[in-house]
Amino acid sequence: MAGPEPIEPAPAVLRRRILLRLGSALLAGGRSVHEVEDDLRAVAAALGSPQAQVAATPTGLFVALGPDQSAGFQQVGGALRLDQLAMVSDFPAALVGGTLQPQQALDGLEEALAAPARFPGWLRALGLLPVGAGIALILQPALPNVLAAALGAAVVAVLAAVAVRWRLLQSLLPVVAAFVVAALVLLAADAALLEGPLRTMLPPLAVLLPGALLVTGMSELAAGAMVAGASRLTFGTVQLLLFALGVLGAAKVVGSGPGALVNTRVAELGPWAPWLGVVLVGIGVYYNVSAPRGALPWMWLVLLVTFAAQLSGQVVYGAPGGGLLGGVVAALAATVVQRLPGGPPSLVVFLPAFWLLVPGSLGLLGTTQLAVSTGDGVASALSAVLVVVSIALGVLVGSALGRSIEHRLDLRAAGSRV
Repeated sequence: MAGPEPIEPAPAVLRRRILLRLGSALLAGGRSVHEVEDDLRAVAAALGSPQAQVAATPTGLFVALGPDQSAGFQQVGGALRLDQLAMVSDFPAALVGGTLQPQQALDGLEEALAAPARFPGWLRALGLLPVGAGIALILQPALPNVLAAALGAAVVAVLAAVAVRWRLLQSLLPVVAAFVVAALVLLAADAALLEGPLRTMLPPLAVLLPGALLVTGMSELAAGAMVAGASRLTFGTVQLLLFALGVLGAAKVVGSGPGALVNTRVAELGPWAPWLGVVLVGIGVYYNVSAPRGALPWMWLVLLVTFAAQLSGQVVYGAPGGGLLGGVVAALAATVVQRLPGGPPSLVVFLPAFWLLVPGSLGLLGTTQLAVSTGDGVASALSAVLVVVSIALGVLVGSALGRSIEHRLDLRAAGSRV
């Protein structure tokens, strides 16, 4: 049976341009640098440059078609929406498989990167409300707390929209958002409108917390990408400190004592509340990050199985065990969904589950307690680090298992065609 159409020889300039645009798009979509480098080397070999040199960083990409060739550089732009990521994710396999010609690939990449969002800006901003309420149903399942979290998410959405047009606020957004949300929640707690303010202020801020950045950095360090991993961890740690500064500043202005920032959980709603929270998170992410059409049921599926695995792991070994098992299941489930009929690319369903797993709130909790407590601050910080490491290890294991399954399926499919 005839194989795929061979790729036509392309000029060196076109090959390098494809690799630069594709790599920068994958980095903007949240891929780790070592995964992007592996994909680009495979694409380069398919395009006729088996000795291509690729060096990726979180903010830029260098590509040379050979050891003695000049290198090109491409800066990584803003984060991709999920609908863009769905389009971009198909290009590496299509180029390696020979189903897409070089010029077609470059034109398709440019079209995907310039594609307008599926939803208007106001609807994407409103998507933060169910995300905040959903995470509150998981962390602090009480009606006043959920309502306060939804209101705080609306405040964050407004601040994020203003920050797009005001560069100074964009730089100070972690501090400003944490200060405003924490002040509102602490004032409500002082007025006896709600209990457990610390866990209530975390859900609205979760969309801004650098938990995914920290876990990706740990994954890159484990894979040997030392520069990228260390830079992500440093940047993420600074972001956490800025959030903690905002929270502590709000507590000082409002006049709340250290007792207001104690990790207190209020569970007034039934055991169904966290599961409803997961569903709301899926809805919010679907609209906020403009997911591709038909992706929501698949996102729900991966979110729910990931959350179930996380809960099971917590029963065995607390938060680190939940992070480890949840990371394995999230990465593995995303791979399986991609192979099912009608399933979206794995990254589209993996990233929402990743954001649910990421201990951004635990990281902020540890940083805040480190600053205000006298006895257990170091233990809280170490616990947060342990959870980050556990999730990173789980993602690495799940990704390796997923690649192994995909390789076996591809070999079986190739054998059936012979």
